[in-house]
Amino acid sequence: MPSGRKPRTTYSQEFKQQIVSLYESGKPRAEILREYELTASAFDRWVRQNKATGSFKEADNKSAEQLELEKLQKEVKQLRMENDILKQAALIMGRK
Repeated sequence: MPSGRKPRTTYSQEFKQQIVSLYESGKPRAEILREYELTASAFDRWVRQNKATGSFKEADNKSAEQLELEKLQKEVKQLRMENDILKQAALIMGRK
């Protein structure tokens, strides 16, 4: 890990909800970031996720396009593996 960086901290769903609730009740963003030693990007993501879906799970906050892209990427990976297997089988059968 590069020097000067803190190790990644994992926060519970309850903690994230409490932070968002503080913000929604009027506590200033800068004060929350300072008081709880949060990064602005994490805080902003929690607020955005809470507004969009009410969930802090990444899977719940993906767009239809992102989900479709992941599905297609998995399918391409599977098809490439199957293609490689068939190529190997053709090579083996060609030797006999």
